[in-house]
Amino acid sequence: MSQAPNHADRSERFLLDEERTTWHDETLWFIRQKRDRAVYATPEFQELRELASQIKDHTLSRLAEYLEQFEARALANGVHVHWAADAEEHNRIVLDIVRQARATRVVKSKSMLTEECHLNPHLLAHGVEVIDSDLGERIIQLRDEAPSHVVLPAIHLKKEDVGETFWQHLGTEKGLTDPQQLTEAARQHLRAKFLAAEVAISGVNFAVAETGSVVVCTNEGNADLAIGLARVHIACMGMEKLVPRLSDLAVFTRLLTRSATGQPITTYTSHFTRPLPGRELHVVIVDNGRSQQLGRPDFRASLKCIRCGACMNTCPVYRRSGGHSYDFTIPGPIGAILSPNIDMRKHASLPFASTLCGSCTDVCPVKIDIHTQLYKWRQVLGAAGEIPASKKWSMKLLSRVLARPGLFAAGGSFARFGLRFVPHALSHAPGYNPWAIARELPAPPQQSFRAWYAQQRPNQA
Repeated sequence: MSQAPNHADRSERFLLDEERTTWHDETLWFIRQKRDRAVYATPEFQELRELASQIKDHTLSRLAEYLEQFEARALANGVHVHWAADAEEHNRIVLDIVRQARATRVVKSKSMLTEECHLNPHLLAHGVEVIDSDLGERIIQLRDEAPSHVVLPAIHLKKEDVGETFWQHLGTEKGLTDPQQLTEAARQHLRAKFLAAEVAISGVNFAVAETGSVVVCTNEGNADLAIGLARVHIACMGMEKLVPRLSDLAVFTRLLTRSATGQPITTYTSHFTRPLPGRELHVVIVDNGRSQQLGRPDFRASLKCIRCGACMNTCPVYRRSGGHSYDFTIPGPIGAILSPNIDMRKHASLPFASTLCGSCTDVCPVKIDIHTQLYKWRQVLGAAGEIPASKKWSMKLLSRVLARPGLFAAGGSFARFGLRFVPHALSHAPGYNPWAIARELPAPPQQSFRAWYAQQRPNQA
């Protein structure tokens, strides 16, 4: 049986288009720079990060209590609260609500949780038309692709790709690449879908235990329009989205878009506390592996994530390999922590898709120790036997060499001597040394650092 492609295999396909890879890298770094400018313009940003981190740590330490408080407040507000242990149960609950509403048309705003649960295919398989109303999400839905970024789901596509997609599916002029005209075409297409929808589905950016409210943050206003027009609103919420008090929310809204896109705040920050007369508001609270992650002390802090995407925008591996190379709903560094918790064997390669440079940790608005957790996942995977045998045995050999100074010195001496005579075609053979495909090996030094240091010591005062 052939082995499933890992991150390196999928990255290799993305890297075949060198121009697109470079463009992807530069675009995400531009967004990282916007984030930096927004941070430097906010003198108290580091204090906000620390406060947000402490709020999340506190909430996770008493999560069951706050979930019960949220449910009680929401029920008192006339909200229907549902609990889902996993993706299958979440999808079944949503479908039941849609059927009870006798609806066949659903409009959905951006929700990474519904992507995680594969809700769209489930609804479509049961005869329910579901339309993603976020522009980026709608583009990739038309292309039958998964999002490649948590904030910018179509960041892997150029305007020419969008023009081709709209020509095929929306009947726009062939070759149209003007962003304004493409956006207008999408707006006209989606307006009819908004008006026809009977049920609106949204994600939840934050939920407030004190008030029983859910908060949805968008820049396009599509969630507000869909919810305002539809009779039934279903809000799908990961159970870690809670904050204890309404006053806590301001800390996170100041951090979220500054970290994501460099904006001071999202264009729309909408609170949904109770349904309007004659309408329904349902909140589906989903576990789907979160309890398991909560029970892992080394990885619990990953549940603090507010899905800003800052770690992706700064990560040199993500920028050069693309979101689809992770084969997980949440790509990038934070996804490489969350994914093995869901399926350790399938996603065993992802914690190794990192340089451990720590840039992801530096930009995280809630101070998740991302690169430390990636390192710890590597240890867990190694102990579980979920790494390739070649890597396992090469690391064992290397550890033996590094533990013996004499052997290490002899190996270094042999390498410095031998590399002077090894043919370039052999030292750079792709099958033997893939590291050198896009890099040049440095010239071997004449002596080791240890030898140089020994020579220098007599000359020191």
